[in-house]
Amino acid sequence: MREPSKTKRELANELESLKQRIRESEHKSASEALRESEFSLIKEHAQQGYEMLKNVESPWPLAEIVYQYHERMDGSGYPRKLKGDDILIEARILAVADMVEAMASHRPYRPSLGIDAALDEIEKNRKTFYDKTVADACLSLFREKGFQLAGT
Repeated sequence: MREPSKTKRELANELESLKQRIRESEHKSASEALRESEFSLIKEHAQQGYEMLKNVESPWPLAEIVYQYHERMDGSGYPRKLKGDDILIEARILAVADMVEAMASHRPYRPSLGIDAALDEIEKNRKTFYDKTVADACLSLFREKGFQLAGT
């Protein structure tokens, strides 16, 4: 039997690296953006999460929340380019939480960008990418209430 060329951990690290490059590419010129093949790979994880959760019994629409949390308020997200109120509120909350955690935490391919950079991202793109009410609640939790992420 042939050994796989990459371990699951290596593939997961590459996927996380590509996700971060997507975030960073949103602020760069088209010539610096991800290759389409890389972006397609990233977009698949929303579908894969949906497939893993679609048959889980829950009082919440878990699969749909996972499927939507990369959507953006202005319709620029993925996988379905949903916009505004077409995005579940739970997915809007997860989008903000995921962005803050991803930027503020250390990754195998880069050091933490810090909580200040994460909150600046949320503040700068509230209304455009992130739900305004959710973004404002997040900013208030950290800046006014003193909330801190564990391990950051």
